[in-house]
Amino acid sequence: MEPGVLQVGRRAVAVAEHTLAAGNYTAVITAQGAALRRLQHCGRDLVVPFAAGGPIPDYRGIIAAPWPNRIADGSYRSDGTVLHLPINEIARNTALHGLVFDRTWTFQEFDGAAVTLGCELEPTHGYPFSLALQVRYSLDDGGLHTEVTAGNTGGRTAPYGVCPHPYLVAGSSPLDEWVLELAAETFLAVTPDRLLPVARVPVQGHPFDFRTPRALGAVEIDHAFTDLRFAPTGRAELLLHDPVGTGVGMSWDTSCPWLQVHTADKPAPQRSRLGLAVEPMTCPPDAFNSGTDLVLLAPGARHHAGWSIFAR
Repeated sequence: MEPGVLQVGRRAVAVAEHTLAAGNYTAVITAQGAALRRLQHCGRDLVVPFAAGGPIPDYRGIIAAPWPNRIADGSYRSDGTVLHLPINEIARNTALHGLVFDRTWTFQEFDGAAVTLGCELEPTHGYPFSLALQVRYSLDDGGLHTEVTAGNTGGRTAPYGVCPHPYLVAGSSPLDEWVLELAAETFLAVTPDRLLPVARVPVQGHPFDFRTPRALGAVEIDHAFTDLRFAPTGRAELLLHDPVGTGVGMSWDTSCPWLQVHTADKPAPQRSRLGLAVEPMTCPPDAFNSGTDLVLLAPGARHHAGWSIFAR
């Protein structure tokens, strides 16, 4: 893997990843995609890890920006001009998970329990905007906390969205036995072939209703949820429990009114349902076309989003 760079005084030191530690938590952050490669609590995996030095499977742990999820046909309109993004989800003919998941980010700061990485996104034919992206990971007794900041360094208003892409692990039991708790009132129905948005649907009476905790069972999910319940603290959360007594949770702030959940289903003979992808999103799929909750980042403006992962 091509290393990132850590500034040490006036020296630039090549670094591929950093290990963070605090209390009973450890985390490994890679320069590639600014990805969360591993997160453990008392030696137990809280996310599906991946091997060092190779490709990142299934976008595990990456930061998806400047858009989350997919854009239909990789095309959208900006200032009256139709722009075309690279198609990287060939079977569905979409542009998936943004432009920085395969970039080598620069390590900017590291202190043992926290690390900051940066990435400069220069204008391209499909995304003619300039962004300075920064992500800070920090560990404490409450888990792993992530903050992503995007600044518009160009002269044009930029469409923007962001999300993380961890696959949570509740414990050693199969995913079907994990108990999910998610206070969401609606989900986004999608086309079965391309997973493109159709309409918002109430979860009431639907297999996707997890407002009351229950086992996932055989349900297959690859959908965005919204109308989330935010506490007075300004945080929403998803909780996942294993019958053996372990669990994991994720919380996020009001910058993310959408949550993609995916049961990681794979066709045989691939290993399926290894973890539950949980992706707090600032906007829904194909927001560059719908405009729904899309951030329009003016020149000089900055946007912040944050989320946390913790053991239960």
